[in-house]
Amino acid sequence: MDSKYKASFLGHTESNWRRWRGTLGFAFTGLATLLCLGALFSILGYLVFNGIGAINWNFLVKEPAAVGEPGGGIAPSLLGTGILVAISMIIGVPLGVGVGIYLSEIAGDTPFARITRTAINTFIGVPSIVVGIFVYFILVKPTNTFSAVAGGLALGIIMIPIMARTTEDVLRLVPNSVREGGLALGAPKWRVTFDLVLPAARAGVITGGVLAVARVAGETAPLILTALGNEYYPSGLFRPIDEITLRILKYARGPYDVWHQQAYGAALLLVLGVAIGSLLLRITTRDRYAAT
Repeated sequence: MDSKYKASFLGHTESNWRRWRGTLGFAFTGLATLLCLGALFSILGYLVFNGIGAINWNFLVKEPAAVGEPGGGIAPSLLGTGILVAISMIIGVPLGVGVGIYLSEIAGDTPFARITRTAINTFIGVPSIVVGIFVYFILVKPTNTFSAVAGGLALGIIMIPIMARTTEDVLRLVPNSVREGGLALGAPKWRVTFDLVLPAARAGVITGGVLAVARVAGETAPLILTALGNEYYPSGLFRPIDEITLRILKYARGPYDVWHQQAYGAALLLVLGVAIGSLLLRITTRDRYAAT
């Protein structure tokens, strides 16, 4: 009788302990989520409060005003950001996706593949200023000019490991039955990869691309050493070019209140641009994915 009572008591205690652990887990994860959302909306609210007054039509379409003068805009910065992101995507997306496909579908678990994965994981954590220094010495210094190509190359290099890591991860989520079905029909492996596996993981690859673009669009350090910045509209791909984060840095460090407000306005535009671009790509991807 005593042993049964003892077993029942221990079972009841263990059950209570599991319930408490579950409650603590839910409470901690919920609190972490609320803190993250609070930080995100606090930053967004701070930008809106300080920067919304600077945003108007002239701010979007005009060149910067003379130093210390009110008015002016950030049109060259917006155009330069688009050019740099486009160049970085031309360089980074194909190479990153190619590396991801190779690691997921071809390399397997060979020593070379393991070394490559380790290198990619390490490269993701390398400070972006290191990439800027690298491009500065291989392209800017030999050509004696800062340029859009150098800035785009630096951002593209930063984008490659992000795209490679994301592409490999999402391709590995595609069921093997998809590959086996294609191979059973007599299709070569490259056709199975590009016609079946890659389309099945399309949404994940595009999401990775959005994250990579958002990452490079907010980079400043490598552009200081490669693109430099410019007060005027871009005059060529091999000339210095402005970018929105460079403009924010210059205005935020300046002594004028009008510059500070425009820095907040530019930062708000950058956040809104990334958010709207991400939302549109997700909607487009979801519709296309559902149609297949």
